[in-house]
Amino acid sequence: MKLAMKLRTRLFLSISALITVALLGLLLGLVSVMQMAGSQEALIRSNFITLDLGLKLRQTLGDQLIIMLSEKPDSAAFAASKQHYFELLEQGIAQEPSQTGSEYGFRKAKADYERFIQAYETSPDPSNVLSSNDNLTEKFNALRNGLIVEHKRALDNINDTERQARERALLIAGLLGLVGLAVLIIGFVTAQAIARRFGEPIEALAKAADNIGQGNFDVTLPISSAVELNLLTRRFGIMAQALREHQATNVDELLAGQQRLQAVLDSIDDGLLMINRQGHLEHLNPVAQRQLGWESDRLGQGLGTALERPELDEQLQLVLRGGTLERAPEDLSIEVDGESRLLTYSLTPVSHIQGHILGAVMVLHDVTEQRAFERVRSEFVLRASHELRTPVTGMHMAFGLFRERAHFAPDSREADLLDTVNEEMQRLMQLINDLLNFSRYQNGLQKLTLAPCSIEALLKQAQSRFATSAEEKEISLLVEAQGPLPRLQVDQPQLDRVLDNLLDNALRHTSSGGRIRLHARRHGDRVIISVEDNGEGIAYGQQGRIFEPFVQVGRKKGGAGLGLALCKEIVQLHGGRMGVYSRPGQGTQFYMALTV
Repeated sequence: MKLAMKLRTRLFLSISALITVALLGLLLGLVSVMQMAGSQEALIRSNFITLDLGLKLRQTLGDQLIIMLSEKPDSAAFAASKQHYFELLEQGIAQEPSQTGSEYGFRKAKADYERFIQAYETSPDPSNVLSSNDNLTEKFNALRNGLIVEHKRALDNINDTERQARERALLIAGLLGLVGLAVLIIGFVTAQAIARRFGEPIEALAKAADNIGQGNFDVTLPISSAVELNLLTRRFGIMAQALREHQATNVDELLAGQQRLQAVLDSIDDGLLMINRQGHLEHLNPVAQRQLGWESDRLGQGLGTALERPELDEQLQLVLRGGTLERAPEDLSIEVDGESRLLTYSLTPVSHIQGHILGAVMVLHDVTEQRAFERVRSEFVLRASHELRTPVTGMHMAFGLFRERAHFAPDSREADLLDTVNEEMQRLMQLINDLLNFSRYQNGLQKLTLAPCSIEALLKQAQSRFATSAEEKEISLLVEAQGPLPRLQVDQPQLDRVLDNLLDNALRHTSSGGRIRLHARRHGDRVIISVEDNGEGIAYGQQGRIFEPFVQVGRKKGGAGLGLALCKEIVQLHGGRMGVYSRPGQGTQFYMALTV
């Protein structure tokens, strides 16, 4: 701390010396200017008084001459003028220095005036004083010429004062310039000394800090004549040594952590592909190598190039920008050792703790056997449904004929049994139809008949179909359309089936006095149609499986669990996507997004 104080003291003294020299020069210049201004003011004032008194004396002398030349001189006026003339002379003598150093002055003017008055008073002919009296004329001319000489002397003094002022101003300006030059030289020398003493070592330390920032801890530290910088250099060296040791420790820990992570990645059952921020493959685990039939020579390639699927690059760039895939991607078909394999995949961004994205991870899962099983199951369901539909249809027709011919009392036990059998047969027929429809959609056998459709009319028709059921349960069924909405090219009967299924579910899960809202709005290039209720809602754990076939959720279950799965297939066949948002106890919203 004491050494640091020494450095600050040196810098403070250097700067203080520069400021002191500059202030002294400025103060000297100000004092000189003030002194010069005071002396000049006194001299000019004295000379202006001399000029004023000389002018008054000449004017008064002229007045006296007029009195002298008049036929009858006014002795009283002459005496008053003479008295005034002496007063003016006394004023001039009072402000005149005792040693004027000039050829003429107010004292000599007084003596000349006294001799002129004496000559006038002793003149034998006062009425013709100037024409006949040479002595009086000589005295008058001497007095007048002396006053003129004094007037010229005062003007010369003023001019000399101005000249001296200019010369002194130039001298002061030169002195201030010399002081400024001295301050500039001292400042330059001081700056050079400081730069040489402290600048070069500090630049060397800055360069060493840059090397340390880049991970190079083997740096050369400068040696300075300044004790303070040597102390800083030693402490900097201690810091660099500590960083070297810390780096060695961190490298060991990172290597150990990388080995543990590598072991974890290699041990999982799914294939993993690590992708950097530029979209190039950085690493793939052994499972991914087996699934894809690759070697490590694919590293560094783009994802779409490596998998020969260019559309994957677009999906990857979307994920790297922070977006998400709108719908589940199609399976990857890979040929490995002459055998075709089907792989599902997902792309997930890898984010830094500060929020920016570092890369992405692609997870591969082999679904070859699962897809084969699903295909067999779908074919079995399709064939079984076809086989069941014919006998069940015959049974239902025969049972209808039996009910027409059997006559039982409406309140009898037999009539109740016949109604129960009829309801169950209708339920069985509906189940077989759902199975057939679902199988057709999954196998690509169902085709759409597209035609222009008004979304507002679609919602109004759905409202009218369920208006009676809603009134019976005292549920408000509302339609809201944020228009104008475009007409869509859709298969309207298929969308009617979707809305009917969603409205039927909403009515079953909404209590009396509740509300169901059919809503449509445009969002970019899509139209969002939703069915929202304020019923019991869906548990968070069940929302992920709600669109799977044969899955039923909620307390009020019924059917085979194919309704929502069929709705999703219909919407996807239209090129849209379907989703759900629900909070338990607060209601559910099913929505479908259709492309305009």
